Amino acid sequence: MQTGHKQSNEKLIRYSLGSLLLLEAVNAFGGGYYGMSGAEAIPLTWLSDSVFKTYFIPGLILFVCVGIPALIAGVAVLKHYRIAGKAAITSGVISMIWIVVQLFIIGYVSWLQPLIVILAIIILILALLLRRYEY
Repeated sequence: MQTGHKQSNEKLIRYSLGSLLLLEAVNAFGGGYYGMSGAEAIPLTWLSDSVFKTYFIPGLILFVCVGIPALIAGVAVLKHYRIAGKAAITSGVISMIWIVVQLFIIGYVSWLQPLIVILAIIILILALLLRRYEY
């Protein structure tokens, strides 16, 4: 049985991590939808060094490959599912891969890019801390 201190630490980690994952999911769904709908305010020249001619495919990838895992991980963390720690780590790694590939393709264009890197690092740290309570 956990002590009150351990329970409160786990609760803080769980709610912080779950909230960040859900925030990440909402961000990815919004950005993905924006990309799939044409991303009218974003210059197509950013894609000139890539295989993409429009933002539809990157938007779809962001929506499906970043948003859905973040949503699943966030729910798993908040609902105390057995897969919570692994799902959160996976989501953090996916976010990091997404932003590194984005930076490689279009370069630094927005303050959101370093923010996503920081968010992914925090998610990974919290997920590793949560894993200590799962065993």
